[in-house]
Amino acid sequence: MAGLDEYRRKRDPAKTPEPVPADDSVLPKGNNDTFVIQEHHARRLHWDVRLERDGVLVSWAVPKGLPPTPGTIRLAVHTEDHPLEYASFHGEIPKGEYGGGSMFIWDRGRYETVKWSEREVDVVLHGERVQGEFVFFQSGRGSKDWMVRRRHEAARPDWVPLPESLKPMLATPGPLPSDDDDQWAYEFKWDGVRAILRVEGGRVQAFSRVGNDVTAAYPELQGVGEQLGVTEAVLDGEIVALQDGRPSFAALQQRMHVQNAAQARRAAKQVPATLLVFDLLHLDGRSCLQVPYGQRRELLEALELRGPQWLTPPSFTGDGAAVLAASREQGLEGVVAKRLDSHYLPGHRSPGWRKVTDLMAQEVVIGGWRPGEGKRSGVIGALLLGIPRGDGLAFVGSVGTGFSDAELGVLTRRLTSLDRARSPFVTEVPRERAKGARWVRPELVAEVVFRQWTPDGRLRFPAWRGLRPDKTPEEVCRRDDHGEG
Repeated sequence: MAGLDEYRRKRDPAKTPEPVPADDSVLPKGNNDTFVIQEHHARRLHWDVRLERDGVLVSWAVPKGLPPTPGTIRLAVHTEDHPLEYASFHGEIPKGEYGGGSMFIWDRGRYETVKWSEREVDVVLHGERVQGEFVFFQSGRGSKDWMVRRRHEAARPDWVPLPESLKPMLATPGPLPSDDDDQWAYEFKWDGVRAILRVEGGRVQAFSRVGNDVTAAYPELQGVGEQLGVTEAVLDGEIVALQDGRPSFAALQQRMHVQNAAQARRAAKQVPATLLVFDLLHLDGRSCLQVPYGQRRELLEALELRGPQWLTPPSFTGDGAAVLAASREQGLEGVVAKRLDSHYLPGHRSPGWRKVTDLMAQEVVIGGWRPGEGKRSGVIGALLLGIPRGDGLAFVGSVGTGFSDAELGVLTRRLTSLDRARSPFVTEVPRERAKGARWVRPELVAEVVFRQWTPDGRLRFPAWRGLRPDKTPEEVCRRDDHGEG
């Protein structure tokens, strides 16, 4: 017989606002046909599905929410029965108490029973947000080991499953649009790394530009999933580390290589990362790839994504010159112009997006270094840089500015461990650069910014940005051939 003994054992009515009946002497009678789904922001976000049965609410905690399509099976932990009064409960359960956290009613309505047994519950839900037949079934020997699947139909006939991964669309370098300025939107160009976020059931997966899973490196971005709840989405954005209110690529490097979860949590406290969300590629069963940018932007802004470490930065329609001037005034990299009617082309560089900047960024491979003098005695004075080509590493210049003292120490130690006797470059290194140089195995990829290429293929006025642990030497090529988006 259903009862509330376990429910009462876990709760102290003096400490929690939840309803706690004194005993089971008279359980209220219902029609066994009402349900409620509560979104529960406890230690881990989940959805509590409760079905009225014989005077109590039979309950399951579903970590990712009810499945939207028939092919999806999700965990549903069978929890203790709750009193019928709980169907109207919402509020804050105090921290330290059982289930501590915020709870609000996500959906409610009536249900029909198809089958009800100790190991299987098959019901048809008629709610304001959920419609459909769901089967809760015991999956193991333990009484709490249950799963739930949707039967027959998807949430909508036109429902498109959330894609497993998408590569970001890339911009083409160029000048500001001139004669059709009002047909473009302008966004600031941020000094960080691209990220595609896949959000499902309140959980976030983050992927780098080349498709590597970087979820563990940025634990603070899980809050995006908490905010979206059961909304399924694929987001495009830039991960930055802010210093004095501006993105710092050097600071971000302290986060880029961290994959151990415990180390990432510590790093997040020391150098928090911020996600700047600027595009929406998929939303609740609908692909947005063929939706024009202007409409995608409206859908994105309607999500009101803003939290401690994420936000949607502004987009300005028209007047690109003013936006570019503001970018320069704020010390930012430049702007990205996006045609309002442009579609999203995953993994492609499109003229529909145009990046306008005074500086160009170039990935390079470190082939050697020259020891410093004076204040830099004992550490790097300059790095010797190359770009792979068919027959080996071509020398493209050296960089000696833009380093922090901490970076110089770390780089010197890393490069010392890569020592080799002969130059890795297949093109000539000028005598004044090669004199006293220490050669290294060409394994480390870095990024510099520069003004332009010289006629003989050298970087003009390069400045250091940092190592790129997310890149391999084989991926490096000249920017004007295949630069970063």
